[in-house]
Amino acid sequence: MRKTTRFVLATASAAVLAVTTAAPALADAVPTGHGHGHGHDTSETRTLERYAADTWASLVAMTDPDTGLPSDNIDGALQSAGAYTSPTNIGGYLWSTVTARDIGLIDRREARDRMRATLDTLDHLERNDASGMFYNWYDPASGVKLTTWPDSGDPVEPFLSTVDNGWLAASLRIVREAEPSLARQADALYRSMDFGAFFDPAGAAGLPAGTNRGGFWDSPPTGCSVEAPMYNGSGETAYYTCHHYDTTVSESRIATYLGIANGQIPPTALYGTHRTMPPGCDWAWQEQLPTGTTRTYAGFDVWEGVYSYDGMSFVPSWGGSMFEALMPDLLIPESEWGENSWALNHPITVAVQERHGQDAGYGYWGFSPASDPFGGYAEYGVDLAGMRSDGYTSDREKTDVDIDRPGCSVGTNPDPQFGDGVVTPHASFLALPYDREGALDNLSRIEDDLGAYGPGGFYDAVAVHSGTIAERYLSLDQSMIMAAIGNELTGDSLKDYVVDRDMERTLRPAMRAQVFSSSWGESGGR
Repeated sequence: MRKTTRFVLATASAAVLAVTTAAPALADAVPTGHGHGHGHDTSETRTLERYAADTWASLVAMTDPDTGLPSDNIDGALQSAGAYTSPTNIGGYLWSTVTARDIGLIDRREARDRMRATLDTLDHLERNDASGMFYNWYDPASGVKLTTWPDSGDPVEPFLSTVDNGWLAASLRIVREAEPSLARQADALYRSMDFGAFFDPAGAAGLPAGTNRGGFWDSPPTGCSVEAPMYNGSGETAYYTCHHYDTTVSESRIATYLGIANGQIPPTALYGTHRTMPPGCDWAWQEQLPTGTTRTYAGFDVWEGVYSYDGMSFVPSWGGSMFEALMPDLLIPESEWGENSWALNHPITVAVQERHGQDAGYGYWGFSPASDPFGGYAEYGVDLAGMRSDGYTSDREKTDVDIDRPGCSVGTNPDPQFGDGVVTPHASFLALPYDREGALDNLSRIEDDLGAYGPGGFYDAVAVHSGTIAERYLSLDQSMIMAAIGNELTGDSLKDYVVDRDMERTLRPAMRAQVFSSSWGESGGR
């Protein structure tokens, strides 16, 4: 393992000072051709810069200065970090470092040194040779692949995750464009990753085109798996997950996008996922019976189904959470390239979350998986906005909404009383492109009224009625916040870094062809 010079860890106060002193020269900190700002109110800009400074302080505190690997999480006092990390955490730290540089929190040299430390470690991490993919859990202090969990000692069966490798690969695209001195190293790592290893040409049952599996093990696991020759034709055997990533509104689509851009996955993969499950009583286990129509793309018939909420029609995610819907939009220009799909669906998704916060009597909104204020980790979302019938709920009590499925079943709990709602600040940041004013107002009240803010920025989650706070920071959620703020302050520079001519040529036409059935309906939009 190659070692690098140890960084002096910045404190939250130092990071805030950096924003104050660097703010007048922010434009000079952004590389030529990237970052043009949105021309918003100066006080709002200063607020976003403060949020970014504190959020960056948490990422600095949870990152090993020698390996450049971030921990998965750290406590609210920024003192005790977890002893494991993942490809997603590493990728998020890399794009957060670029963001911190571009908005003036750190200078070019520090950013370059930090990224170099991470890339040098990635060069030496143990990987699956037949695919070039990274395992899902490593020790951030040593870079050693984990075979036992640090906390419990329970065994870890090394797994290659489709979506986690997608986020790491996307960050390598960012680094190779954002930092020319590291371009060759980042590009070599990126090109060594073959997303064809995850793509099942046969696809999931009932879908017309191929799609990705959730990942694979390279030795037989104890649970369910499908033994098969690796899909990339390497000749090696893989033990694939028994499930596919077969829903359209999923964070896993980042891997599909990259595979298409690389020529490793066919563009028809966009037709191999469910918008909703099909209509009819055979599928009445899903949260709602969808409406919609069948459209044909390149000879493939696709059910363009939608769910509804307060008159708005939208393509749901599996669990009804914000990050499933909007995390890929941080790095891929989905609304620009999908003017008849994502450009409609994303703002409606935000509106549904906002409306649910009102309807449930919370007074706040933003529901996504996060640290649980009552201990551990939990999946929060808007139940009616997810396909999973026992899906992610928005309160501590796990209130399950069960509405009528006309002609099939009568709902058992169509109009429930919700309990102690749990909001997750990173969800509001994801909403910035679609309701900046609403997102900033929500965040301001979460900070001032609920007190869910500490030395590393917003704590991971807060229960709105009891005021119980998850005083913890997750690397994943903090890196989403950094990306969202960075895009807002620089005019979507992260998307500019990710996209090149090859990606636009191969991916944009396939995205442009899609026509979702999403509609504002009775709400008429904002």
